[in-house]
Amino acid sequence: MTKATPADQLQKVFKTLADPTRVRILRLLESEPLVVQELMEVLGMAQSRVSRHLAILREAGLLSDRRDGTYVTYRFTPPASGPWRDTWSLVSHSLREDPAAQRDRASLGRVLEARGAQSRSFFDAVGPEWDALRKVFNDDILRSRAINRLVEPGLRVADIGTGTGILALELAQLGAEVIGVDHSARMLEAAEAKLNQAGVSNVELRHGEAHRLPIEDDEVDSAFAHMVLHYLPSPGDAVREMARIVKPGGGIVVVDFVRHQQDWMRQELGIVWLGFTSEEIDDWFLGAGLASPVVEVHEASGRSPDLPATFIAAARRSGP
Repeated sequence: MTKATPADQLQKVFKTLADPTRVRILRLLESEPLVVQELMEVLGMAQSRVSRHLAILREAGLLSDRRDGTYVTYRFTPPASGPWRDTWSLVSHSLREDPAAQRDRASLGRVLEARGAQSRSFFDAVGPEWDALRKVFNDDILRSRAINRLVEPGLRVADIGTGTGILALELAQLGAEVIGVDHSARMLEAAEAKLNQAGVSNVELRHGEAHRLPIEDDEVDSAFAHMVLHYLPSPGDAVREMARIVKPGGGIVVVDFVRHQQDWMRQELGIVWLGFTSEEIDDWFLGAGLASPVVEVHEASGRSPDLPATFIAAARRSGP
């Protein structure tokens, strides 16, 4: 087979990017992994048209995808070298202020807000009953192991997705000053009741989103997200936010499911993502400026054979 010449490669690049719709799709998928339905909503196009462009981009080797049950999510990661990198850098820079790009960003924001609203509606509906429902995770031992990696008395700790405050209470009883954040008002009400009943005063509850935390830069010593990422519209953004709020040298711990195909969890537990691979976690942690992430995998216990394996991922923010 004749090897493609540089001229051939450039011709393929130019031909692929000649259609403005494909450029729009690449811009969107560079900033956020999306399913076909979400691309249709942002672009205002029929499925057949969107799928045709995705097939061309996939054939060009520009897209990666992951399957979560019946959902397929697409992502564009620009090549690190060669004509694609240089051409895409020129295109994305030149069209940064393009009105179409600005409209697409606004539409993408609405789509991501709708994605997050599904999870928020689930937790608002469940409310205090979550303590009973979450027992399906069978994760008390895992939570204890994760806490041991994080907490020393006197630390100021952020509990992201605090829910009904189970973890915040445990952290507080270990002597930590805790900021618990959740996007569900009903969950926060349940957490406040639990903390008041326990007589705990070293927990501050704040209403907010994991991808836009109501916490200042460098405000906490450590941050923790326990079984939270799979509910978020943009897990990578949440990791970046956790890195932002911890002090240099501060620790971050994430507990979640390993990538799986237990689609029943989407319907019954309202999750968005069917777990994550170690590679995804490494990319998010390293991209957020966290040093030497360590991912420890734990298989499901014999009592819960239908549950996927879980992981504890820990890292520290670079700095003195």
